[in-house]
Amino acid sequence: MNCSVVIPVYRGEHTIELLVNRLADALPVVAEEYEVLLVNDGSPDHSWDVIESLGKQYSWVRGIKLMRNYGQENATLCGIREARCDVIVTMDDDLQHDPADLPKLLAKLNEGYDVVYGVPRVRRQVWWKSIFSVIVKWAISSVMGVSTIRDISAYKAFRAELKHAFNSINSPDVQIDVLLSWSATRFASVEIEEAPRTVDRSNYNFIKLIKVSLLVLTNYTTIPLRLASIMGFVFTLIGIFVMLYVIAVYFTLGSVPGFTFLISAVTIFSGVQLFALGIIGEYLARMFERSSGRPPYVIQETTGGNL
Repeated sequence: MNCSVVIPVYRGEHTIELLVNRLADALPVVAEEYEVLLVNDGSPDHSWDVIESLGKQYSWVRGIKLMRNYGQENATLCGIREARCDVIVTMDDDLQHDPADLPKLLAKLNEGYDVVYGVPRVRRQVWWKSIFSVIVKWAISSVMGVSTIRDISAYKAFRAELKHAFNSINSPDVQIDVLLSWSATRFASVEIEEAPRTVDRSNYNFIKLIKVSLLVLTNYTTIPLRLASIMGFVFTLIGIFVMLYVIAVYFTLGSVPGFTFLISAVTIFSGVQLFALGIIGEYLARMFERSSGRPPYVIQETTGGNL
């Protein structure tokens, strides 16, 4: 077996050297030929200097420097497209993903699966982030339509031929897991231990998690549009019943009491309309992004690599 490990790098100057050293111990055990692709995603620190040094130290380390920060998914897509081996592994640069777990992923992949996720047994993050991570992963899993996968992870192994299904993607909005589901049907997962984060902090905050959720739900599925249609239909029925109620009260009492009731009804209906318009606006934004012709990333330079 030969294996490519893709690692998007952002603020990783203090972690990637140790991570590559660990991979130097783990990869010879599981692969005859291997390479590590470190994709510098516009990192503002000295990550690229470290990557250049590692490229000189190890012949199997390749560095790719992007023009600016495009996002983790876009940087991962770049590394996947540049990978040369039959099996591709993606992982984070923060040392929470242990290269020692590679045999677990690859052994499960050899059982005939297309994609294998390394799912942490225990999540080491704050409670609010855990909740939103569950929501984001539920959204992605729902769009993927894979009932066997309840949890997904950036630490995964898959067969390289799957990447050909999305080689033509030319949009700044990228979600690797959904793209993989377009060409794969056999998904599996293995439990791994996630190490606590010891350097810096996660680059994902509340706003980014919401952005990812909206991206997935409006870029790869029409569920929100259908939800808006259903809500519109339901509140139309409510409006009809309110109208019948007002007519009945008018003919029985001669007037329609309840100014507060009418204001509440107007507020609810206005909120539903704005919600539906917001969903439509998100879809228009996705259409704009796709039609603008902006690439998902631009490579500035590369270094190292002699597979």
